[in-house]
Formats: sequence, C-alpha cells, structure tokens
Amino acid sequence: MPMHAEEITRRIKATLPDAGVTLTALAGDDDHWQVTVTSATFAGLSRVQQHKRVMEALGSDLGTTLHALSIRTIACESS
Repeated sequence: MPMHAEEITRRIKATLPDAGVTLTALAGDDDHWQVTVTSATFAGLSRVQQHKRVMEALGSDLGTTLHALSIRTIACESS
C-alpha cells in the first residue's frame, strides 16, 4: 500500500513541528515523491544530518511502503 501525501506530511511535521513541507508526485502512484522540507532545526546541520532527520520521521516505511523519496532540505531562520 503506497503512502499518501497527507501521511508523509503528518509524519514529518510530528518530528519537525516548524517544518514547511512541499510534496511533488513523481509518478502519480503515491509511491514516488519529491519532498522539500524547510525548518529552522536544520540550521548548523550538514546536508546529510538534515536528510537523516527527514528519513527518521518516516521510519521503516521508507524503502518499503514509501518506495522512493527525493529529499531537499532548506535551513531557515527561526521566527
């Protein structure tokens, strides 16, 4: 069963409450997504650390229920 955009967004926001999340369907099958996550919690972290934070939000479903995810992260200033 694929993972819908709402579930991906919910999980990322549960882990990174200040996150802005933008999802783009890459194949129209709820199985291949591109996500852009903007968060102040990324400030000072390497790109790898930022991506790990996003991947942790999706847990073991990444690579199984959610087959493919392209991740782009942006560190922003806290408001």
